[in-house]
Amino acid sequence: MSEMLEIMKEFFNMPLEERAVHYSEDLCKPVRLFTSTGVHDIVRLWRDCLRMAISPVENFKQYWPEKPSNLKKTVERYAVEMKGLTEKIFVLITEGLGLEYDYLNGGLSGQPMVSHVNYYPPCPDPSLTLGLAKHCDPGLVTLLLQGDVSGLQILCNGEWQAVDPVPNAIIVIYGHQMEFVTNGELKSVEHRAITNDMLSRISIATFIQPAMDCLVAPAKKLLDEKNPPLYKSFLFGDYFANYVANLGDKSKVTEHFQNTTP
Repeated sequence: MSEMLEIMKEFFNMPLEERAVHYSEDLCKPVRLFTSTGVHDIVRLWRDCLRMAISPVENFKQYWPEKPSNLKKTVERYAVEMKGLTEKIFVLITEGLGLEYDYLNGGLSGQPMVSHVNYYPPCPDPSLTLGLAKHCDPGLVTLLLQGDVSGLQILCNGEWQAVDPVPNAIIVIYGHQMEFVTNGELKSVEHRAITNDMLSRISIATFIQPAMDCLVAPAKKLLDEKNPPLYKSFLFGDYFANYVANLGDKSKVTEHFQNTTP
């Protein structure tokens, strides 16, 4: 984890022309650098992001940046460990819910694993910006590695609460699909990132998401007469299109997929 944070600091400290070769607006590229300085929800976002598909390693390693020289080796090790951590987390979740241990494997986590390396430079006036606006991640689980600078906030009981960095820790954030699959038993987490005027900040978010053609529905073992399905069945690809159209707004997206059948 420490090596991953250090190598990404090196990447964002490289001269602009060396980083810019990875810049792209093509959402389908396995590796691309982009910025979030446009208007989102009437607030300007203050972030650069290196998006990398990291697993399966053999499918994507050739696309990773060549510089810094040990970046590929570091990302490969990180990808393997994150894959293993995901499997452990899934076993704990399914055991706690009384589901089959492999219930979250297969299509529900079938999309290639992607990491967003978020770089937040010092902002001259943090009152005018956010690093990331309020949103709920679209997938199943997000594994977040923070550096040593605070910036993550979660919405809890209508108030924003800081989640300060803990050394050598991974933050597990439930995404929207976890709420759908568990029929509301495990809630997805709305969160945002704030900026500061003194320090740069790096965080690395790794997303575990269903395959686009995966059928998502509340687990049948969690349903009975007292717990009817709260959500419809849907293809993840259809959900994701709705998510993008609504800029990750949890209430708007949830409303579309709620089960209104009496």
